[in-house]
Amino acid sequence: MIAWLLLVSLSRSSAQDAGVFPCGPRNVTVSASDQLILLTWEDDPSCTSRRHTLTYELEVLIADQPAHHEEVAVSPDQMGSPHSWSWSPHLALECAPFTLKLRSRSHGRTSPWQLERIGPGHAHSLSPEVYPRDKVFRVGTQATFCCVLPTGQALITLNVSGDSSSNWVRRKIGNRTHSLTVDLVKGSVESGANVICETQTEHNGACAYIGYPPADHDLTCETRDFQSVECLWTVGRNTHLALKSPTTYRLLGSTCAKGSAGRCSHKVRVDFEERDWILTAQNQLGTVNLTDRADLMRRVHMFAPQEVKVSSVNARSVRLEWNWAIQMYDELNVRCQLKISDNQTSAVRECLGVALRFAVLDDLIPNWPYEVTMRCGTAQHFWKWSEWSSSVEFLTMGDVPDALDVWMQGNDSQTIITWKVLPANQSHGNIIDYEVTWEATSERRNKSRVLHPKRSLALSLDATREHVVSVTARNKYGNSSPSTITIPVLNRGSGRVKSSKTQGSHGGFNLSWSAASPMASCGYIVDWCPSRGPCTIDWLRVPPSQTNVCIFSKNFREGVRYMLSIYGCTRGAPVLLERREGYVKEKIIPDGLFRTLNWKQRDMDVEVSWDPVALQEQSAFIQGYILYYGQNNSSVMNISTDDPRDTSLTARNLQINSYTFTVKANTTVGQCGATSITVTLNSLTDNLIKAVGITIATIFVLLCLIVILCYRNWECIKLKVCPPIPMPVLKDKWMTSLTKKSCRPVFVEMSHHTEAELMAIPELHCKSEAPALDCSYRANGCFGEPVENLSARCAAAPCLLPLLPPPPTPPPPLSSSLPKDGRLNPSYNLSSTDSLVEGSHGYQPQKQKGQLEEASDTPLPCVFTYIPLPSE
Repeated sequence: MIAWLLLVSLSRSSAQDAGVFPCGPRNVTVSASDQLILLTWEDDPSCTSRRHTLTYELEVLIADQPAHHEEVAVSPDQMGSPHSWSWSPHLALECAPFTLKLRSRSHGRTSPWQLERIGPGHAHSLSPEVYPRDKVFRVGTQATFCCVLPTGQALITLNVSGDSSSNWVRRKIGNRTHSLTVDLVKGSVESGANVICETQTEHNGACAYIGYPPADHDLTCETRDFQSVECLWTVGRNTHLALKSPTTYRLLGSTCAKGSAGRCSHKVRVDFEERDWILTAQNQLGTVNLTDRADLMRRVHMFAPQEVKVSSVNARSVRLEWNWAIQMYDELNVRCQLKISDNQTSAVRECLGVALRFAVLDDLIPNWPYEVTMRCGTAQHFWKWSEWSSSVEFLTMGDVPDALDVWMQGNDSQTIITWKVLPANQSHGNIIDYEVTWEATSERRNKSRVLHPKRSLALSLDATREHVVSVTARNKYGNSSPSTITIPVLNRGSGRVKSSKTQGSHGGFNLSWSAASPMASCGYIVDWCPSRGPCTIDWLRVPPSQTNVCIFSKNFREGVRYMLSIYGCTRGAPVLLERREGYVKEKIIPDGLFRTLNWKQRDMDVEVSWDPVALQEQSAFIQGYILYYGQNNSSVMNISTDDPRDTSLTARNLQINSYTFTVKANTTVGQCGATSITVTLNSLTDNLIKAVGITIATIFVLLCLIVILCYRNWECIKLKVCPPIPMPVLKDKWMTSLTKKSCRPVFVEMSHHTEAELMAIPELHCKSEAPALDCSYRANGCFGEPVENLSARCAAAPCLLPLLPPPPTPPPPLSSSLPKDGRLNPSYNLSSTDSLVEGSHGYQPQKQKGQLEEASDTPLPCVFTYIPLPSE
C-alpha cells in the first residue's frame, strides 16, 4: 500500500515538472510568394528573462506527410525581436496543402505546436492543371512538377518534352495529384520545355525554362575619340533564357543597350590616369561583376583612314593620300599598314610618322591592276589596329616586257627553239611579235620574226657546230632584254644517258637526282613531253642548291607515258644528266591490245605470236606477257614471260582438240589487254596427207598450165625444137656461074691441109628464099643417102647453108679427084686421114664410109660449116 502511494506521488510530481513551457512563439504569420514560404513570429514576453539560447523547431508537412524539418536558434540578445524563416519547397504550393508547425524548446522542455496551413490555392478545374508554370530552373538542379486532375479522371501521361531532363520519378501525392521529379541536365530551347499531363479525355501542360546564369568574362576598355570609353568583353555561354530572363548589362551604373553583343560605350572624359571600369551582367539565375583597371590614354583604338585616293600613278609606283576622322590624330605618332592586292597575290607594307597623311608604293608591276586598303594604330604605346579602310583601285602604266624563258627541243634534223608565253604581269602590255636571232662562231647573224601568239621556231642548224640563239619580245613600249641559249654540238651527251622508270603520284611527278653536279653551275632544267605522238614540250628551272622537284601540269593525262629529262645549266650549252620515263597514273589497258594473233603448229606444240605493242597503246608499263589456253569445259593452263620485248609464247604437248588461246599483258596495275583466238589442232598423219595432197595438186596445176601453154604455142615450139630439113639440089654441071644461080659458091677453109688434099664437090643449090634455120639433121638425111634423094628432100624443104668467100689459094683440079663413073660419092674421102669439118667449136673429123654405114640410124648433127668447092 505504501509503495503504491509513493508511485502515485512521483507521477504527480513529474506531471507538474513536464507542464506547458511558457516561452514560445506568438503572433505567427505565414505568407507565400513566387514559390517561397515566409514564416514570421515573435517571442512570448516570458522569454525575455532567459539567459540561455532558445531553439525553435519548424516542421513542414505536404499533404499531411513530413517534407521538411529545421531548427532556428535564438540567442538571449535576440530575445524580444521578431524572427523569420523562409523556405522554397520543391513542390509548387498549388500542388497540395502545406502545414507548417512551430514550437520552442529549451532544456528538454517544449512549447505546444502552433499550426499554420496553406491551401492549394486553385479551384477545381474540368481539365488537368500542371504546376509550376513558367518557372526558371538552373541546369544541374532537380525539379518537381505536379498535375492536379479533375475529379473522376485518371492519369495517363506526365512528362517533359525534349532532352533537357532525365531520371524521371512519378509519385501519387493525393487523390487527384501526381508529381514528376526530374534531373535537369541540359538547357531548354529559347521558348522553354513543355511539361505535359494527359488523361483519358484531355491533356494540358505548363512551360519550364531551363538555363544558366551569366558567364561573361575578359572585360577590356579603350577609347577611340578621347571623349568616351568603350568596353568590350567576351559573352559567356548561351543562357537559354533570352525570352524569359535575358541578361542585362550595366557599365558604371548605366544600362548598356548592346550588351548582348559584348560591347558597351559610355561618355566620359579621358585623362592620363588609371581607374576601375566595372560591368555588371545579371539574369534570374545569377549576377556577374567584371572589372578592368586601365589608363585609356595608353589604349587608343584609332578609326580607319577616310577618303583614301591615288594622286599619282607611274609604271612601277603610285602615291596614296587620305584623311583622319578625329582631329587629335594629327598629334599622334601613327603607324599604318597598306594591303596591296592583285588578281594573284597580296602583300602588306608599313609606313609611320607624325600626322601621317600620304604614302608612296613602289616596286609595282607595270600595266597591272591593283587594289589597296589600309589600317593604322599608334606607334607609341601601340594598342590595336584600326579597321581596314575602304579600298581604292588603280592600273599602273605600261613598260617593256620582261625577259623570256627560252628552251630548245630536238626534232629529227631540226632544232625547235621554244619559249613560254609571258603572262600579263610580265608582258606589261600586249605582245606584238618575237625576234629570234642565231649565229655560229665566225658566221653572220641570222634573224627571223615570229608573230604572237606563236611561241616556237624550227631552225635547220649545222649539227657539227655550236649555235647561240637569242629571243626578244616586243610590245608597244619596246623590246625585252634578250634571252640566250646555246645549242650544243650534236646534242652531245644525249646518246650516253639511258632512261629509267619513274612513278607519278598525286597527279604529278616527284623527281630527285644525285647530289649537286659540277655541270650545273646555274641550276637545273627539267623538261617533259609525251613519249609518243605530238609533243609540246614544257620545262621547269630549278636552283643549283635543289636536287628534287615536284612537277604538276594541267596538261598531264593519266595513262600517257612521259619522257622527263634533267639538264645541267652551264654558261655554255646545257648538259643532259638524267632521263626518266613514267606515267602520272597507270591505267588498265583495254581488251584487244594485240591487234593480230598468229599461231603455228609444230608437232603437238602451238606457238602463238603477236606484233610488238605500240607505245601509244600502253597505258601502263608492260612487265611481260601471259598465255592462257585450255579446252572447252576444262581447266585453264598458262605460260608466261617476264621480258616485255618477247612477241611469242609456245604451249607444248597439247592434244588433238580445239583450244582457246588468250594473251594478256602483265602490268603494275594487273593483267589486262586480253585478246583471244580459237585453234583446232590436227594430227601428224593429217598434216602429212595434207602436205602430200597440196604437193600433188600443185604439180597437177603446173602440168595443166604447161600443157595449155604448149597447145596454144605448138607451131612455134615445133619450129624451134624440130624445124624441117632442107634438101640439097644436085646439078649436072659442076661449075655454074654464080651470078646466074640463086646460091653462091660455098667455100670451106681446110685448115691444116695442103692444096692437094682439097677436092671438088658437087654444087649444092637451094632456093634463095629458104629461111636459115638452126636445126639438127640425121646422117642419112644429109650425108648418108643418094644425091637424088637429097635433091628431092632439098627441093621439098630447102635449106640454105652459110657461105664464105673463096680461100686465098685456089683448090687443086677437079678431075684429079673425081671417080671414074663421073658420079659424086656422098661419103667421099679426101685423103687417108680424116677431114676436119669446122663447126661452132672448130673442126670435127669426118667419119669413114664404113663408119657411116654402121651408124646410118644414128642421128648426126647438121653442122653448118664451110664446104670446099672445086676450083676452076
